[in-house]
Parts: sequence; C-alpha cells; structure tokens
Amino acid sequence: MTPKPAGPPDGGWGWVVAAAAFVVNGLSYGLLRSLGLALPDLAEHFDRTAQDTAWVSALALAVQQAASPVGSALSTRWGARPVVMVGGILTSLGFIFSAFASSLLHLYLGLGILAGSGWALVFAPALGTLSRYFSRRRVLAVGLALTGNGASSLLLAPALQLLLDTFGWRGALLLLGAITLHLTPCGALLRPLALPGDPPVPPRGPLAALGLGLFTRRSFLVFALGTALVGAGYFVPYVHLAPHALDRGLGGYGAALVVSVAAVADAGARLVCGWLADQGWVPLPRLLAVFGTLTGLGLLAVGLVPVVGSEEGWGVSLLATAGAYGLSAGCYAPLIFGVLPGLVGIGGVVQATGLVMMLMSLGGLLGPPLSGFLRDETGDFTTSFLVCGSLVLSGSFIYMGLPGALPSCHPASSPATPPPERGELLPVPQVARLSPGGPHSTLDTAC
Repeated sequence: MTPKPAGPPDGGWGWVVAAAAFVVNGLSYGLLRSLGLALPDLAEHFDRTAQDTAWVSALALAVQQAASPVGSALSTRWGARPVVMVGGILTSLGFIFSAFASSLLHLYLGLGILAGSGWALVFAPALGTLSRYFSRRRVLAVGLALTGNGASSLLLAPALQLLLDTFGWRGALLLLGAITLHLTPCGALLRPLALPGDPPVPPRGPLAALGLGLFTRRSFLVFALGTALVGAGYFVPYVHLAPHALDRGLGGYGAALVVSVAAVADAGARLVCGWLADQGWVPLPRLLAVFGTLTGLGLLAVGLVPVVGSEEGWGVSLLATAGAYGLSAGCYAPLIFGVLPGLVGIGGVVQATGLVMMLMSLGGLLGPPLSGFLRDETGDFTTSFLVCGSLVLSGSFIYMGLPGALPSCHPASSPATPPPERGELLPVPQVARLSPGGPHSTLDTAC
C-alpha cells in the first residue's frame, strides 16, 4: 500500500493537473461566454425573442452547475479521471446533436441538457483535484487554471464570429462539438492523490456523497447564501455582453472585441490576484467581499454606457467598462474556490466545489432569462445590467459575515503556518480564545 504524503505536493504533477484544468475551464465557461454571439442568429432563424434564446445558454449554465454535486460525488466514489472523460464525450455529443436542431426545444435538449450535463462532470472534479495538489500556492494554481476562461474567450469570440459568418450557426456548432471532445484527454491527466485529510472510506449514501452536511457549518452557510446571490448576476455578461454591445451600436466584430477585452482583463486579473492572495497579506474572505463588490459596480457601469454613434465606432466607453468588469470578476473567480479549503478542510474540497457550482446555478438559471425579459420589456439591456449588478452587490455584502472578512477590534495574530488540509478558517475552540495579554492569547477578539 502506498503511504500517503505528508500534505499537498505544492507542485510536481500538480502543474500538469493545472494545465488540464486550464483547458477544462476554457472549453466550459470560456465557450459559454462566447456562445452569446450565436444567440441573435438563433433568434432570427427560429423567429423567437431574446428571452427565448437566452434559455439555451441559461439551461446549459444551470444544468452544468446544478448537477456539479453529482459530478463531485461520482468523482469521490470513482475518481476524477473517468468522470471527466465521460463528461467530455457527453459535451461533444450535445453540440453535435444541436447542430441538427429544427426547433429551440432541440437546442434546449442538446446544448442545455446534454452538453450541460457533460460540463457538470468535468469542471468540479478537475478544479477539486487541482486544489488537492497545492497548499501554499493554491490560489495561484486555481487562478492559473481559471485563466482558461479568459484565454478561451479571447480566441473563441472572434473565431466563433468567423465560423458563424462562414458556415452559419449549424456548422459552427458542429465544429464546436469536435473541439469540446478535447475534454476527454484532459480527464486522463487527472492522476489520483491520497492525502491525510481524506476519509478512510468513500462516503456512503446520497446525502453524504453529495456533501450536504457542509451546510451545517455556519461559515459555509453564509458563504452559500452570498454565492447564490452573486451567481444571479455574475453570469449575465457571459450571455448578454455581446448582444448588449450590438444594442449599443457596435458591429459584430466590435461586439466580439468587447468580449475579448473583458476576457483578457479577466485572465490577467486571475493570475495577479491568485499570486497576491497566496502572500497572506489580506484574509481571503475579505478579498472575496471586496472584489465581489467591485464586480457588482462593474456590471452597473457596463449597463450605463452610452450608445455608440455608428457601427464603425469602437465604443471606447463600453470597452473601458467591460475591461473594468473583467478585472474585478477575474479577481473574484479564484478567491471563491481558494477560500473553500479554509472553510471545509481539504478532505471536503471536491464536494464543496460541486455545491458551490450548484448554488451559482440557482442564480445562473434566473439571471440570463431575467436579463432577456427586461431587454424585451425595455428595449435594451440597461435595466438588465443594473438589476444583476445589484444582486452581485447584495451577495458581496453577505460575505462580510465570513470569519476574517471584517477587521477585528484588536490586531489578530494567527499561526504563521496554518494547516490547509484541516481548514484555516474553521472555528477556533473557545479554550484557545483567552483574553488579550494572556500567555496563549490569539488576540482575535471579534468586534
């Protein structure tokens, strides 16, 4: 029997896992972000409203996130490698099936249900496995993997517009089916890793396998509520940033440029914020609340940009606000996963990742259709982005209830090297909280 390592290796094969997670993220969220470019073509072909076509992306996003706990449970039982490989095949089949759609219902089933189910089996297991390979550089590694979103959007946004112009939406979806099949070899790279914090036997029973017992922890419950509200607005730009740019007077390639600028800013911010967060200068929950707030303000700014004079204009104000939104959203993304080991411990991080995706699906299912409805009622996306930005701000306010999100009344002096596999943010026993000045005082008196 191979002995378990003393802790996460913090490198080695972990960088290969990070590269695999990079591609997984790019071919899931990055592709979803760019898919909004095809929605106007779908609406025109099937003679339906923006609200109706928004359900295609919204269903894919919601199913991907709502079923993520299932992917985590299967990964806990059978390992991440086979689960991710099967998910890649399902995603590819969903796109291929949708290329032959004769109604929006077929797109709901193909992209929404089938491809969404495949994405549910790849993202949470890949990201959860990555978190297990790192300790001190965990947020940086997660940030590196999550830049796949921005890099993929940067490449796929103009490429998808070119495919739509050249082959139409059917040919574009067929080619995307071939591209998403690359998720399968990425799953083969997810080598299993045994750690001291792992349970001796896999969880038995559906509730234990899904990790629903984590909701009994107050910190995770606060985190869950805030994340659900943030999810209601966070994914609206994935679906409606490109249509919003078109409504503001930009042409097709101008709208693709707006998406690309947001993607580049998003990708760069994930790396920089990941490195800064790993330095330990500011508690992760505090960073999470700050950058969540900035993301909400960025959405408000995107909704308030003026109309461009002509399609030849580049829409400088929209490019600037999209870039600002990308920076703040990019900083937020690695933090939401980087804070999990501190809340639940390394042994529960895969299950917690799946639950986080499920929570965001509640908002992901509501946000894009609500945005499309408001667009149909008002004639543009201004109200959509204002409402969704307000939801993100509300969730960020709730994050302030996490331990460490607000400064203490007295200077805190936490241990220099907290054990990540046990959860840095788990409640400290009361016996360790002596009065300031005592021989073993933590000086962590809450306000």
